[in-house]
Amino acid sequence: MSSNVSSDACWLVGDVGSTNARFGLVAAGDRSAALRDVASLRCADYPGLAAAVEAYLARVPEPRPRVAAIAIAAPPTGDRLSLTNHPWTFSISETRQVLGLDRLDILNDFTALALSLPVLPMEDLVKVGEGSPTADAPLAVIGPGTGLGVSGLIKTGDRWMALTGEGGHAAFSPVTEREMDVARMLKRRYGHVSWERLLSGPGLVNLYESLAELTGQALEPLSPRDVSKRGMERSCPICSEALDMFCGTLGTAAGNLALTLGARGGVYIGGGIVPKLGAFFQRSAFRQRFEEKGRFADYLAAIPTYVISARYPALIGSAIALLAPAVSA
Repeated sequence: MSSNVSSDACWLVGDVGSTNARFGLVAAGDRSAALRDVASLRCADYPGLAAAVEAYLARVPEPRPRVAAIAIAAPPTGDRLSLTNHPWTFSISETRQVLGLDRLDILNDFTALALSLPVLPMEDLVKVGEGSPTADAPLAVIGPGTGLGVSGLIKTGDRWMALTGEGGHAAFSPVTEREMDVARMLKRRYGHVSWERLLSGPGLVNLYESLAELTGQALEPLSPRDVSKRGMERSCPICSEALDMFCGTLGTAAGNLALTLGARGGVYIGGGIVPKLGAFFQRSAFRQRFEEKGRFADYLAAIPTYVISARYPALIGSAIALLAPAVSA
Protein backbone atom coordinates (compact mmCIF):
# COMPACT_ATOMS: atom_id res chain seq x y z
CA MET A 1 0.00 0.00 0.00
CA SER A 2 1.38 3.37 -0.96
CA SER A 3 2.06 6.01 1.70
CA ASN A 4 1.48 8.78 -0.86
CA VAL A 5 -2.03 9.92 0.04
CA SER A 6 -1.81 13.63 -0.82
CA SER A 7 -3.88 13.24 -3.99
CA ASP A 8 -7.04 12.22 -2.11
CA ALA A 9 -9.64 14.93 -1.67
CA CYS A 10 -10.33 14.13 1.96
CA TRP A 11 -9.46 11.76 4.76
CA LEU A 12 -11.82 10.04 7.17
CA VAL A 13 -10.98 10.32 10.86
CA GLY A 14 -12.65 8.58 13.78
CA ASP A 15 -12.68 8.31 17.54
CA VAL A 16 -14.39 5.17 18.78
CA GLY A 17 -15.04 4.83 22.49
CA SER A 18 -17.15 2.42 24.46
CA THR A 19 -20.30 4.52 24.13
CA ASN A 20 -19.95 6.75 21.06
CA ALA A 21 -18.19 6.61 17.69
CA ARG A 22 -17.31 10.04 16.33
CA PHE A 23 -16.33 10.60 12.73
CA GLY A 24 -15.29 13.55 10.61
CA LEU A 25 -13.49 14.57 7.44
CA VAL A 26 -10.34 16.60 6.89
CA ALA A 27 -8.77 17.84 3.67
CA ALA A 28 -5.94 15.53 2.64
CA GLY A 29 -2.60 16.78 3.94
CA ASP A 30 -4.13 19.60 6.02
CA ARG A 31 -1.62 20.14 8.83
CA SER A 32 -4.10 22.26 10.77
CA ALA A 33 -6.44 19.22 10.86
CA ALA A 34 -9.53 21.38 10.34
CA LEU A 35 -12.55 19.12 10.83
CA ARG A 36 -15.82 19.16 8.96
CA ASP A 37 -19.00 17.08 8.84
CA VAL A 38 -18.42 15.73 12.35
CA ALA A 39 -21.08 13.33 13.62
CA SER A 40 -21.44 11.15 16.70
CA LEU A 41 -23.09 7.73 16.55
CA ARG A 42 -24.03 5.43 19.41
CA CYS A 43 -21.93 2.26 19.28
CA ALA A 44 -24.85 0.22 20.58
CA ASP A 45 -26.82 1.04 17.42
CA TYR A 46 -24.39 -0.81 15.13
CA PRO A 47 -23.06 -4.38 15.02
CA GLY A 48 -19.47 -3.30 14.40
CA LEU A 49 -17.02 -0.65 13.30
CA ALA A 50 -17.51 -1.08 9.56
CA ALA A 51 -21.28 -0.69 9.88
CA ALA A 52 -20.86 2.51 11.90
CA VAL A 53 -18.44 3.95 9.33
CA GLU A 54 -20.82 3.10 6.48
CA ALA A 55 -23.68 4.79 8.34
CA TYR A 56 -21.58 7.91 8.77
CA LEU A 57 -20.41 8.01 5.14
CA ALA A 58 -24.00 7.70 3.97
CA ARG A 59 -24.68 11.06 5.65
CA VAL A 60 -21.92 13.11 4.04
CA PRO A 61 -21.86 14.47 0.47
CA GLU A 62 -18.09 14.21 -0.02
CA PRO A 63 -16.45 11.78 -2.45
CA ARG A 64 -15.82 8.56 -0.58
CA PRO A 65 -12.48 8.75 1.28
CA ARG A 66 -9.78 6.24 0.42
CA VAL A 67 -7.68 6.96 3.52
CA ALA A 68 -8.72 6.79 7.17
CA ALA A 69 -7.35 6.89 10.69
CA ILE A 70 -9.54 5.73 13.54
CA ALA A 71 -8.68 5.98 17.22
CA ILE A 72 -10.12 3.28 19.46
CA ALA A 73 -10.41 2.72 23.20
CA ALA A 74 -8.17 -0.36 23.16
CA PRO A 75 -4.52 -1.28 22.68
CA PRO A 76 -3.90 -1.59 18.89
CA THR A 77 -1.87 -4.81 18.97
CA GLY A 78 -2.12 -7.12 15.97
CA ASP A 79 -4.71 -7.25 13.22
CA ARG A 80 -7.74 -8.39 15.21
CA LEU A 81 -8.75 -5.95 17.91
CA SER A 82 -11.41 -5.76 20.62
CA LEU A 83 -12.58 -2.64 22.40
CA THR A 84 -11.72 -2.79 26.09
CA ASN A 85 -15.17 -1.84 27.42
CA HIS A 86 -17.43 -2.66 24.45
CA PRO A 87 -18.14 -5.93 22.57
CA TRP A 88 -16.97 -4.73 19.12
CA THR A 89 -14.25 -6.95 17.64
CA PHE A 90 -12.80 -6.42 14.17
CA SER A 91 -9.91 -7.16 11.83
CA ILE A 92 -8.04 -4.10 10.55
CA SER A 93 -7.28 -5.70 7.16
CA GLU A 94 -10.82 -6.97 6.67
CA THR A 95 -12.32 -3.62 7.69
CA ARG A 96 -10.04 -1.82 5.23
CA GLN A 97 -11.19 -4.11 2.42
CA VAL A 98 -14.88 -3.88 3.32
CA LEU A 99 -14.73 -0.08 3.37
CA GLY A 100 -12.72 0.11 0.15
CA LEU A 101 -9.83 1.97 1.74
CA ASP A 102 -6.28 2.18 0.45
CA ARG A 103 -5.02 2.96 3.94
CA LEU A 104 -6.55 2.41 7.36
CA ASP A 105 -4.55 3.37 10.44
CA ILE A 106 -5.84 2.25 13.83
CA LEU A 107 -4.40 3.95 16.91
CA ASN A 108 -5.20 4.15 20.59
CA ASP A 109 -7.62 6.97 21.45
CA PHE A 110 -5.21 8.56 23.92
CA THR A 111 -2.36 8.32 21.47
CA ALA A 112 -4.57 10.38 19.15
CA LEU A 113 -5.39 12.77 21.99
CA ALA A 114 -1.68 13.23 22.72
CA LEU A 115 -0.98 14.01 19.06
CA SER A 116 -3.51 16.83 19.17
CA LEU A 117 -1.88 18.67 22.08
CA PRO A 118 0.64 20.82 20.16
CA VAL A 119 -2.07 22.23 17.89
CA LEU A 120 -4.85 22.83 20.42
CA PRO A 121 -5.46 26.57 20.87
CA MET A 122 -5.32 28.01 24.38
CA GLU A 123 -9.06 28.74 24.26
CA ASP A 124 -9.58 24.96 24.24
CA LEU A 125 -7.62 24.55 27.48
CA VAL A 126 -8.54 25.45 31.06
CA LYS A 127 -5.54 25.87 33.33
CA VAL A 128 -5.72 24.41 36.84
CA GLY A 129 -3.25 25.86 39.34
CA GLU A 130 0.07 27.49 38.60
CA GLY A 131 3.15 26.43 36.65
CA SER A 132 4.55 27.25 33.22
CA PRO A 133 5.47 24.88 30.39
CA THR A 134 9.08 24.16 29.51
CA ALA A 135 9.56 24.39 25.75
CA ASP A 136 10.02 21.05 23.94
CA ALA A 137 9.74 19.09 27.22
CA PRO A 138 7.53 15.97 27.25
CA LEU A 139 3.77 16.37 27.58
CA ALA A 140 1.45 13.99 29.41
CA VAL A 141 -2.26 13.32 29.02
CA ILE A 142 -4.63 11.37 31.24
CA GLY A 143 -8.40 11.23 31.17
CA PRO A 144 -11.30 9.42 32.81
CA GLY A 145 -14.27 8.45 30.66
CA THR A 146 -15.81 5.01 30.27
CA GLY A 147 -12.25 3.89 31.05
CA LEU A 148 -9.04 5.72 31.95
CA GLY A 149 -6.72 6.72 29.12
CA VAL A 150 -3.05 7.64 29.50
CA SER A 151 -0.44 8.78 27.00
CA GLY A 152 2.48 11.12 26.49
CA LEU A 153 4.21 13.12 23.80
CA ILE A 154 7.99 13.37 23.35
CA LYS A 155 9.84 15.72 21.00
CA THR A 156 12.22 13.91 18.63
CA GLY A 157 14.04 16.32 16.36
CA ASP A 158 11.43 18.58 14.78
CA ARG A 159 8.43 16.30 15.36
CA TRP A 160 6.40 14.94 18.26
CA MET A 161 6.14 11.22 18.94
CA ALA A 162 3.15 9.90 20.89
CA LEU A 163 3.40 7.02 23.33
CA THR A 164 0.92 4.15 23.31
CA GLY A 165 0.32 2.44 26.63
CA GLU A 166 -2.31 1.21 29.04
CA GLY A 167 -1.45 3.21 32.15
CA GLY A 168 -5.06 3.21 33.29
CA HIS A 169 -4.65 -0.45 34.20
CA ALA A 170 -1.57 0.08 36.38
CA ALA A 171 -2.09 -0.69 40.07
CA PHE A 172 -3.87 1.98 42.11
CA SER A 173 -1.76 3.50 44.90
CA PRO A 174 -3.89 4.90 47.74
CA VAL A 175 -2.61 7.86 49.75
CA THR A 176 -5.13 8.40 52.56
CA GLU A 177 -6.48 5.89 55.07
CA ARG A 178 -9.91 6.24 53.49
CA GLU A 179 -8.51 5.39 50.08
CA MET A 180 -6.81 2.35 51.59
CA ASP A 181 -10.17 1.21 52.93
CA VAL A 182 -11.73 1.63 49.50
CA ALA A 183 -8.82 -0.18 47.85
CA ARG A 184 -9.30 -3.17 50.17
CA MET A 185 -12.99 -3.36 49.28
CA LEU A 186 -12.28 -3.15 45.57
CA LYS A 187 -9.56 -5.78 45.86
CA ARG A 188 -12.09 -8.20 47.30
CA ARG A 189 -14.36 -7.47 44.34
CA TYR A 190 -11.88 -7.36 41.46
CA GLY A 191 -8.58 -8.81 42.64
CA HIS A 192 -6.41 -6.34 40.74
CA VAL A 193 -7.34 -2.74 41.60
CA SER A 194 -6.30 -0.50 38.73
CA TRP A 195 -6.56 3.27 38.54
CA GLU A 196 -9.44 2.74 36.12
CA ARG A 197 -11.46 1.02 38.84
CA LEU A 198 -11.72 4.46 40.50
CA LEU A 199 -10.98 6.97 37.75
CA SER A 200 -13.72 6.35 35.19
CA GLY A 201 -17.48 6.48 34.92
CA PRO A 202 -17.84 2.99 36.42
CA GLY A 203 -15.13 4.05 38.88
CA LEU A 204 -17.36 6.82 40.24
CA VAL A 205 -20.00 4.18 40.94
CA ASN A 206 -17.35 1.94 42.55
CA LEU A 207 -16.36 4.81 44.83
CA TYR A 208 -19.96 5.56 45.76
CA GLU A 209 -20.76 1.91 46.51
CA SER A 210 -17.57 1.36 48.51
CA LEU A 211 -18.04 4.48 50.59
CA ALA A 212 -21.71 3.70 51.19
CA GLU A 213 -20.77 0.25 52.47
CA LEU A 214 -18.02 1.68 54.67
CA THR A 215 -20.46 4.10 56.28
CA GLY A 216 -23.35 1.64 56.51
CA GLN A 217 -25.56 3.60 54.11
CA ALA A 218 -28.19 1.95 51.93
CA LEU A 219 -27.16 1.77 48.27
CA GLU A 220 -29.14 3.42 45.51
CA PRO A 221 -28.82 2.28 41.87
CA LEU A 222 -26.93 5.39 40.75
CA SER A 223 -25.30 6.04 37.39
CA PRO A 224 -21.97 7.84 37.03
CA ARG A 225 -23.91 10.95 36.01
CA ASP A 226 -26.01 10.68 39.20
CA VAL A 227 -22.93 10.42 41.42
CA SER A 228 -21.26 13.34 39.69
CA LYS A 229 -24.37 15.56 39.77
CA ARG A 230 -25.18 14.88 43.42
CA GLY A 231 -21.54 15.29 44.35
CA MET A 232 -21.29 18.71 42.71
CA GLU A 233 -24.59 19.80 44.24
CA ARG A 234 -23.50 18.50 47.68
CA SER A 235 -26.97 16.95 47.93
CA CYS A 236 -25.65 13.51 48.94
CA PRO A 237 -22.78 13.15 51.45
CA ILE A 238 -21.62 9.82 49.99
CA CYS A 239 -21.63 11.15 46.42
CA SER A 240 -19.78 14.24 47.61
CA GLU A 241 -17.08 12.14 49.21
CA ALA A 242 -16.90 9.92 46.12
CA LEU A 243 -16.42 12.90 43.80
CA ASP A 244 -13.89 14.48 46.14
CA MET A 245 -11.92 11.23 46.23
CA PHE A 246 -12.16 10.96 42.45
CA CYS A 247 -10.58 14.40 41.98
CA GLY A 248 -7.91 13.79 44.62
CA THR A 249 -6.84 10.41 43.30
CA LEU A 250 -6.76 11.82 39.76
CA GLY A 251 -4.30 14.42 41.07
CA THR A 252 -2.10 11.66 42.47
CA ALA A 253 -2.25 9.69 39.21
CA ALA A 254 -1.46 12.79 37.13
CA GLY A 255 1.48 13.65 39.39
CA ASN A 256 2.82 10.11 39.06
CA LEU A 257 2.57 10.39 35.28
CA ALA A 258 4.34 13.76 35.26
CA LEU A 259 7.23 12.30 37.25
CA THR A 260 7.41 9.16 35.11
CA LEU A 261 7.57 11.05 31.81
CA GLY A 262 9.35 14.16 33.07
CA ALA A 263 6.37 16.04 31.61
CA ARG A 264 7.59 19.55 32.31
CA GLY A 265 5.76 20.71 29.19
CA GLY A 266 2.45 20.16 30.96
CA VAL A 267 -0.09 17.58 32.00
CA TYR A 268 -3.41 17.58 30.16
CA ILE A 269 -6.69 16.14 31.44
CA GLY A 270 -8.98 14.69 28.79
CA GLY A 271 -11.89 12.28 28.75
CA GLY A 272 -15.59 12.94 29.10
CA ILE A 273 -15.92 13.46 32.87
CA VAL A 274 -13.59 16.20 34.09
CA PRO A 275 -14.53 18.92 31.55
CA LYS A 276 -18.12 18.69 32.83
CA LEU A 277 -17.05 19.32 36.44
CA GLY A 278 -16.12 22.93 35.66
CA ALA A 279 -15.40 25.12 38.68
CA PHE A 280 -15.87 22.16 41.04
CA PHE A 281 -12.71 20.59 39.65
CA GLN A 282 -10.82 23.88 39.97
CA ARG A 283 -11.69 23.98 43.69
CA SER A 284 -11.02 20.28 44.27
CA ALA A 285 -7.95 18.65 45.79
CA PHE A 286 -6.66 17.72 42.32
CA ARG A 287 -3.85 20.27 42.13
CA GLN A 288 -2.84 19.86 45.78
CA ARG A 289 -2.56 16.10 45.33
CA PHE A 290 -0.75 16.59 42.01
CA GLU A 291 2.02 18.47 43.83
CA GLU A 292 2.16 16.29 46.97
CA LYS A 293 5.27 14.31 46.12
CA GLY A 294 7.60 14.99 49.04
CA ARG A 295 11.04 16.10 47.87
CA PHE A 296 9.69 16.65 44.33
CA ALA A 297 6.86 18.98 45.32
CA ASP A 298 8.68 22.00 43.87
CA TYR A 299 9.37 20.09 40.65
CA LEU A 300 5.65 19.40 40.22
CA ALA A 301 4.58 22.87 41.32
CA ALA A 302 6.38 24.24 38.26
CA ILE A 303 4.43 21.96 35.85
CA PRO A 304 1.16 23.38 34.49
CA THR A 305 -1.99 21.27 34.35
CA TYR A 306 -4.82 21.86 31.88
CA VAL A 307 -8.31 20.49 31.31
CA ILE A 308 -8.98 19.93 27.59
CA SER A 309 -12.28 21.57 26.64
CA ALA A 310 -12.02 20.96 22.87
CA ARG A 311 -14.94 18.91 21.54
CA TYR A 312 -13.08 16.53 19.20
CA PRO A 313 -9.37 16.49 20.03
CA ALA A 314 -8.91 12.78 19.23
CA LEU A 315 -10.26 13.38 15.72
CA ILE A 316 -7.64 16.09 15.28
CA GLY A 317 -4.95 13.72 16.54
CA SER A 318 -6.12 11.00 14.15
CA ALA A 319 -5.73 13.44 11.25
CA ILE A 320 -2.23 14.34 12.42
CA ALA A 321 -1.35 10.63 12.57
CA LEU A 322 -2.15 10.37 8.86
CA LEU A 323 0.51 12.95 8.03
CA ALA A 324 3.10 10.27 8.81
CA PRO A 325 3.82 7.61 6.16
CA ALA A 326 1.85 4.40 6.31
CA VAL A 327 3.67 1.69 8.24
CA SER A 328 2.08 -1.39 6.70
CA ALA A 329 1.61 -2.62 3.16
